[in-house]
Amino acid sequence: MKIQRIVITELEAGERLDTFLTRKEPTLTRSGIKNLIDKGNVAVNRRQIKAGYKLRVRDAVEYMIPDPEEVDLTPKDIPIEIVYQDEYLAVINKPQGLAVHPSAGHWDNTLVNALLYHIKDLSGINGELRPGIVHRLDKDTSGLMLVAKNDMAHRNLAEQIATKTCIRRYFALVQGRVKEENGHIETYIGRDPKNRKRMAVTNLTTDRKAISDYRVLERFDKYTLLEFQLSTGRTHQIRVHCAYMQHPIVGDVLYGYKHQDFKLNGQLLHSCYIEFTHPNSGKRLQFKSNLPDYFEEVLQKIRGS
Repeated sequence: MKIQRIVITELEAGERLDTFLTRKEPTLTRSGIKNLIDKGNVAVNRRQIKAGYKLRVRDAVEYMIPDPEEVDLTPKDIPIEIVYQDEYLAVINKPQGLAVHPSAGHWDNTLVNALLYHIKDLSGINGELRPGIVHRLDKDTSGLMLVAKNDMAHRNLAEQIATKTCIRRYFALVQGRVKEENGHIETYIGRDPKNRKRMAVTNLTTDRKAISDYRVLERFDKYTLLEFQLSTGRTHQIRVHCAYMQHPIVGDVLYGYKHQDFKLNGQLLHSCYIEFTHPNSGKRLQFKSNLPDYFEEVLQKIRGS
């Protein structure tokens, strides 16, 4: 366990708490720092504080980085589609139903176990439980993900996501007919106080800003196929924003309807496109992923009806 105490100087005053800690702890990503804050492992002047708190001169910042929990990180021969890889990174096509990393309820048989089997080297920036994981997808969201093979590539790719130069697009089938041809959603997202498993749109500026843009691809009588492009990557962001629009994603029983029209194992949300700059060569790379069969089958049923 690592415990640190830092007193803020005039040069550091005015900086966000999460930005400050990310700079002080280069082995952790911004999401890793946010996780520390959310779990109460960070205090300012002995009080728990939000990630967006602006530091003041002589503030005493204390934080604790706990040791990773002992979990089974045995390489597992779990089938994954590797779309591209070189010595710096890999692009994978994650199937629905596969948790990305060990967590409560999913300590084994995760994407991390599969990566350890199929890929020789992985970055260590996100700690022992999340080797190589630059960004994540929900367990029941499918599609393209970036994986880093060394720490340099990890920092570079994470910065591209943070600065919005990494382009990520998703297909989502939502309930109801969306009237507008395209739209821009900009809200704050935080933990739902009524259900800790859910996130929610809030009016608290101390929560994290979430920005999603969408356009209509196809309309049906009771459904709409949308393409989303993200400027931020908050937990459950598209699912929360669709529910906020009152057009929850088909198959999403956490944020949508408890009784669904189709027998599905999760939400119809697919990471279909990713574009980024290679951290070593500087070349711009683009990758596309077709909809999985179960998603296409639902569309065909709707079109046929």
